[in-house]
Formats: sequence, structure tokens, C-alpha cells
Amino acid sequence: MARVGTVTNLTVHGIGPTERELDPGEDATWVSIEQFELVLDAVVGRDDVRVTFDDGNASDVAIALPRLLDRGLTAEFFVLAGLLGRPGRLTEDDVRRLVTAGMRISSHGWAHRDWRRIDDRQAEEELAQAHHRLAELTGQPVSRVAIPFGSYDRHVLRRLRKAGVTRAYTSDGGRAVPGSWLQARTSLVCGLDADWTRQVLDETPSPVVWARKLTGRVVKRVRG
Repeated sequence: MARVGTVTNLTVHGIGPTERELDPGEDATWVSIEQFELVLDAVVGRDDVRVTFDDGNASDVAIALPRLLDRGLTAEFFVLAGLLGRPGRLTEDDVRRLVTAGMRISSHGWAHRDWRRIDDRQAEEELAQAHHRLAELTGQPVSRVAIPFGSYDRHVLRRLRKAGVTRAYTSDGGRAVPGSWLQARTSLVCGLDADWTRQVLDETPSPVVWARKLTGRVVKRVRG
């Protein structure tokens, strides 16, 4: 059941057998092919749900792309520009293939750094060089980002606006207003099932839960 005036942004990280050594904790958001298909089937026909991908894993093309196309779905892929071509990651040709298939390419930065911990040189890589490289590959402007680790504060947000970012996605969870600059997302988790999917897509949080989420987002925006 669609929620009027809001959207659910889902985040997919990795799917199926792993092709590289995972970072600590990364397995918590790695799902099976069957779990991924379960979510996609629940998303079909829902204009209040958007599907996004982080990290530029090889499974984005090998597993996700054909299943998206089979269901007539499109998605936005937030790619790590500096890790293209590494084992288990997307290649430049993969990025072009996603574009040809009608998918949107946006930036997850350069090297999966915590943007609260970067210096000016690293920020240049994360927010300028990454966008430039992806724009060259796709032939399209790149101005939207997914914040690595969902780690942000007022300094990060100020830096993003200064860099010309037109939309920033977080990992805050919950629903979002479609046109807002800062967009909350919910990550798929390794233990998801039909109940989890239904809850994320359809249930309205209690006032207490909603207030807690809102407070957490406000804290992030002003801290630093």
C-alpha cells in the first residue's frame, strides 16, 4: 500500500556469492539472490519505492541488472569511482552497460572513505574527481551522491552543497519526501524475509519511532 506524499528509498549493497573479501560488517547488508528477487517482486508497480545500489559491486551487473530489466524496473547506482576494475567491483564497461540499459549512475565517492574524516585533498577526490570520472564514462552530468557509511554532519552537508551536489542520500532509514535534498534510505539486510519487506514498504511507524528517527537526523545535521 503506497504512502501518499512520501517514498521509500531502498539500498542494495551486494547480492549472491561474494567475489572479494568483504570489509568488517559488510556481510550484514549482503543478501542472497532469492532475497533480492523477493524485494524486487514487492517493488513492481510501486511508484512510492525507489531502488538504489551502493559500492559498485560486480553483482550490480551480473545479478541485479537482468532481474531489474525482467521486471521493467530502473534503479540508481552509486559507484565508487576510484575502485572501478578492482576484483569484485564494477568495471568501466559495466558502468556503460548500466547507462545503456536505462539506469542512472551517481557517485558514492572515490575510495569509500568516511566523509566526516577526510581532509581537503581527499575531499577533492571524493567530490570532484569522482564526479568527473563518472561523467566522462557516462557522458552525463553527475551531481547526486550517496554518503558512505551514512556518516555526515553539518560540515559534510556544507561541503556537499558547495560542491554542487543536487541530492544527497543517507542511511538513516524510514521514508522520505520525494523532492527533498537530503534523502533517507533503508538498506537491505542479510536476514530479510517477506515480513521485513512488508514492514519496510508498507507499515507506518508509530509516533515514538518517527520522533526518534527525526531526532537522529536533526542531530546529524547540526553536529560537528
